[in-house]
Amino acid sequence: MSMLGKKGLPVLRHWGLWMSIGVLGSAVGLALAAVPVAAQQPAFERDADSVIDPDTGVRLPPGFRATVFADGLGRARHLVVRDNGDVYVRLREAREGGGIVALRDTNADGRADEVQHFGGSGAGDESVGAGTGIDIHAGHLYVSSNDAIYRYPLADNVLVPEGEPKIIAEGFPQQRQHASKAFAFDDEGRLYVNVGAPSNACMRQTRTAGSPGQQPCRQLERQAGIWRFDAERVGQSQRGSGKRFVTGVRNIVALDWNPGSRELFFVQHGRDQLQEFFPTLYSAEQNAELPAEELHVAREGADYGWPYTYYDPIAKSRMVAPEYGGDGKTPAKAGKYEEPILAFPGHWGPNDLLFYTGDQFPAAFQGGAFIAFHGSWNRSPLPQAGFNVVFVPFEGNRPRGDWYVFADGFAGAEPPADPREAPRRPMGLAVGPDGGLFVSDSIQGRIWRIGHDGG
Repeated sequence: MSMLGKKGLPVLRHWGLWMSIGVLGSAVGLALAAVPVAAQQPAFERDADSVIDPDTGVRLPPGFRATVFADGLGRARHLVVRDNGDVYVRLREAREGGGIVALRDTNADGRADEVQHFGGSGAGDESVGAGTGIDIHAGHLYVSSNDAIYRYPLADNVLVPEGEPKIIAEGFPQQRQHASKAFAFDDEGRLYVNVGAPSNACMRQTRTAGSPGQQPCRQLERQAGIWRFDAERVGQSQRGSGKRFVTGVRNIVALDWNPGSRELFFVQHGRDQLQEFFPTLYSAEQNAELPAEELHVAREGADYGWPYTYYDPIAKSRMVAPEYGGDGKTPAKAGKYEEPILAFPGHWGPNDLLFYTGDQFPAAFQGGAFIAFHGSWNRSPLPQAGFNVVFVPFEGNRPRGDWYVFADGFAGAEPPADPREAPRRPMGLAVGPDGGLFVSDSIQGRIWRIGHDGG
């Protein structure tokens, strides 16, 4: 995201592919250029040199440390850091009269000591309620509810915006599933808003074993895509002013503009319950591993395959969904749908994406992407997984080498058998003016700040 809003591999140590990238440099890049990125084997095992922070329990690469900037805020979603260091956090459920928390560290001890809530669920200035998206653009604080995008004016050094919020975009379909409106800005003043699919796989009978899919899927008309708006024009509506930018995405909570390549990227939540609904076609193990969570470039007019297909990271192929005649072995028609540039393990729950533009972390982090995985629920009887922050090194507009787990331990030393038992789960990402990485927790509302070598 923009304006030091939401939005380098450390020194030459092997954490993922640190040594091979740092030492071999362009030779590695040339070798990888000949290999489709989605086909590479993931490097998500913890490195032997990783260190558990004694104060927070967060496991990080050597030279990094996690501290607690704030705690007990409630069910935090996305967050953003202003260029003066103020932090704004969006809440899933409003608390103390507000769905937005403003945080300020007034004594420079690394912890917020001024905490104020605003944007509740009443009338006037309290109309925005709870939600997910938050960012800063062109001197305004933008926030999303499940129904609309709002913005507040930001005055110099004023923590809580004093003006009334104005609606930038509204008129989205009412839905109970995947209703959050994550958003991002490009560098030309355009706003991109996720409108999730209100179902798992567009079945005729919702989440019912053996039910075929709707043909065609009517949900694609106003949902399951990204819509583009003018970021600074008030009073827009999806039907009247919004333009569908891409289609065929089940739900996107993680999206960000890559300033290096000047492209929008996103990580899609894959569908659930293959074995539960089609037990003769999929085993419990396949149900846990399929489908992948997919990293994509958002290309205007492109179709990403939902609900007709899913991406199989084991076969390294896009497959026809069982609701539409697939049997777990039949590839989708070649060239019709976009292929992911990276495929992550199934059901990890990608909930934020951040391209790192700070200058505190080692140089190899520059231009790379952090992804916050909220953790799975649909991998039983296999262990649940995710609950971490991964790093994807980039060169230009494509990943450079394997991705790896940058930080974990948020939910405990080992992932819980039931995600509802997780004490904390990583959710949102932001970078501060000094280059530190902020991570929000969706359970109790802890905000971590990750710094490097004393930064």
